[in-house]
Amino acid sequence: MDTLTGMRVFSAVVSAGSFTAAAERMGMSKALVSKYVLQLERRLGARLLNRTTRHLSVTEVGLAYHDRCQSLLEAVDDLEAAVLDRQEAPQGRLVVTWPQTFGEMYLNKVLAEFLERYPQVSVEVNLTDRLVNLLEEGFDLGIRICELTDTGLVARRLAAIRVVTCAAPSYLDRRGAPTHPLELRDHACVSDTNIDGAGRWPYWIDGERRNIEVKGPCRVNSARVARDLIVAGAGIGLCPDYAVSDAIRDGRLHLLLQNYKSVEYGLYAIYPHRRYLATKVRAYIEFLSARFRGKPAWS
Repeated sequence: MDTLTGMRVFSAVVSAGSFTAAAERMGMSKALVSKYVLQLERRLGARLLNRTTRHLSVTEVGLAYHDRCQSLLEAVDDLEAAVLDRQEAPQGRLVVTWPQTFGEMYLNKVLAEFLERYPQVSVEVNLTDRLVNLLEEGFDLGIRICELTDTGLVARRLAAIRVVTCAAPSYLDRRGAPTHPLELRDHACVSDTNIDGAGRWPYWIDGERRNIEVKGPCRVNSARVARDLIVAGAGIGLCPDYAVSDAIRDGRLHLLLQNYKSVEYGLYAIYPHRRYLATKVRAYIEFLSARFRGKPAWS
């Protein structure tokens, strides 16, 4: 028996909910689908499906086997696609969405390198911090900075994004530096609403994540604008490290509250599905992964 085909047939039966529907999906006869599943059960020595004339259900063993099947089949498909990618040059139009500030500061340079390597690819970029719907809005791929939740999409982690507390020397000379997150309540705070939409800054205090309510002169939805205001001495900021690393290195900003960790986000490439991924999309993801591997440029 072709075990790989048997796994594909079994997976199709589970997904479709019946032998008849799976047969249509696989382009086989119902009898052949049934034969593959039966041979697979005999090979494993376990019942994967309970079937009657009117009902089909997956056994506990079958559910566990199905989960592993899916992972293995995706790995095989990825391997085959990778081999095909080596034979087919990426080409065509790639539509992507980037976060605004990170895209302007880092992704534009990477894009120039990507286009130089793959001259047959054209790229359309939409920069926004809004959480777009990739499928409904026609994007091939999205780059997001977030705490990942189950979105039903496929996500490839590219790098870590730390969030740090900082202020300009001019502000610290006037108001002093807080030594505990709770002291932020007595300071002017510049808020980037992409991090703290409710005006509450997250910190880990004594092993517990707490949200500290802050107030200040302004709230903006741009990490770069927040950085510029903080450098100008408008207040203390909670910022992604990529936006403030240059100002910290040259002394325009000082790090604060380093004993109290705030949130850490991931930089992700997010796309609708893993199977049958277009060569241009796969090439862009692999290019980004290689570009951001190791210590980030902004670290």
